[in-house]
Amino acid sequence: MTTSGPKRLGLPLPAVVRADARGTPLSVDGRAVDAVRETWLVEDRWWTPEPLRRRYWEVVTTSGQCVVVFRELEDGRLGRRAGWYRQR
Repeated sequence: MTTSGPKRLGLPLPAVVRADARGTPLSVDGRAVDAVRETWLVEDRWWTPEPLRRRYWEVVTTSGQCVVVFRELEDGRLGRRAGWYRQR
């Protein structure tokens, strides 16, 4: 009998984001952004060889969908690459 561990939920997926010069998302996966609800910066694990540095954006698209995207600001050694990701 094999047992599996807990399943990780909400894994980030790569996203196609068009942004302005300041980095504010203008569209996410081809859908225009109607409003930015919130933005925040996460800096964590700075004391390890795998520091995490991300700028998050919670936006509402013109179709009314609420989307959280983030921009990975530094390449990670475990396969994370700088770029845009969709959290939910």
